[in-house]
Amino acid sequence: MKSDNRLLTVIQSLRDAVALARPGTRLPSVRTLIKEHHVSPATVERAFAQLVGEGLIEPRPGQGTFVREASESASEGSDFSWQSAALGAARGDSGFLGKLLRVPPAESLILSMGYLPPDLQASGLLATALRQAAGRSELWDRLPIEGLEPLRAWFAREIGNGAVFSPHDVIIYGGGQAAIASIFRALVPPGRPILVETPTYTGAISAARAAGLLLVPVAMDEQGVRPELLADAFRQTGARVFYSQPTFSNPSGVVMSTDRRAVVLDIAAEARAFIVEDDWARELHLTGIAPAPLAEGDRNGHVVYVRSLAKSAAPGLRVAAVMARGTALARLKSARGSDDFFVSGPLQAAALAVVSAPGWKRHLGAARAALIERRDTLVGALHVELGNCVAFKIPTGGMHLWLRLPDHISDIELATEMARQGVVVSAGRAWFPADPEGSFLRLTFATVPASLREGTRRIGQVIKPQI
Repeated sequence: MKSDNRLLTVIQSLRDAVALARPGTRLPSVRTLIKEHHVSPATVERAFAQLVGEGLIEPRPGQGTFVREASESASEGSDFSWQSAALGAARGDSGFLGKLLRVPPAESLILSMGYLPPDLQASGLLATALRQAAGRSELWDRLPIEGLEPLRAWFAREIGNGAVFSPHDVIIYGGGQAAIASIFRALVPPGRPILVETPTYTGAISAARAAGLLLVPVAMDEQGVRPELLADAFRQTGARVFYSQPTFSNPSGVVMSTDRRAVVLDIAAEARAFIVEDDWARELHLTGIAPAPLAEGDRNGHVVYVRSLAKSAAPGLRVAAVMARGTALARLKSARGSDDFFVSGPLQAAALAVVSAPGWKRHLGAARAALIERRDTLVGALHVELGNCVAFKIPTGGMHLWLRLPDHISDIELATEMARQGVVVSAGRAWFPADPEGSFLRLTFATVPASLREGTRRIGQVIKPQI
């Protein structure tokens, strides 16, 4: 931790020097910085590498390191104004999703992310599996659109011990986001409505808008989506697809109750509609076993089920599965073929090796234990710093806490201010498909406890004067 702090100090010192200098100015030498900050040569080199990557400085062999000079862009003098008319109206606004996916500065306190941090990822298992898969020449050849059958069989067995889906009902995708986007394009014609919970996953909102769909929000309570409102929405809009995260909904953490799951399935059957069940955090339950998926209670093909490995293993494991039956499956296969043909063979084989390895369950157990500890750290810090000024429920799974702010505090302005303070949080507004129900922050508790405590302290310093 001390070495990290020293690195950040050197980086900030260089940034200050760049800000005050003109382009082309020579920066202090490695030797000078070592003496000034009492750090190792490796630390200085890492600091230089950080600023080179940010495009702020440039090394000149034999001369030193200099503030980067503005270079003439190849597009300077060009006129791209014609493109707006040619492309027409934008089909979706992915601005917030782009910000969410952007890698923050190294020194930031990250309280907003969608994946396990590096110290909780299954990197060791993945490294071993990829080395072994890379040597299998047959995996580099053309593969079936649906994916490797042993991997499809594993996903199928995960639902009701294989009693619901067969391997032939499974299609492998390059990650959960790609799967959701492909499902929306395949099952809902442009301009038609799609029902979604509110609040809901911002990636699903972005995918629906990009597909030209009309988002229709359906409110939730502490037991999940409200059945009477869901039934009304189907009747009034004629929608035939409902996107849902019934288990550890992102961002709210709500878990649909067992009784309500049966009712929701009945409503979909009555409406002759599909439920896209995004089971994104099944392995990340924190208080016992997660409830059975909606798909386990579906016998007539109403549920299209999505399961990803990126959340429980590592973000770079872009492997997910979609399970469906009947004509919906045929439509999905057709759409899958127009995307990117198939997911990389070595990556699919590595994914199967990881989830089949004895160490997989140990990895999940360790990740859950750490998430419980970190969740409790965040909850305790919020109580200390903000007391009753904010409201939240302790999540029982996933990695997010949904924080209700006083109504007079703008979540967007607060998130912007926290970014200036070096704390990355998500404003709740982006998780609502229509008008927000209040002012919220989505805080991710997967990061290390020290960052949770310090980040919460800084949030408290900004909020308390406004109360």
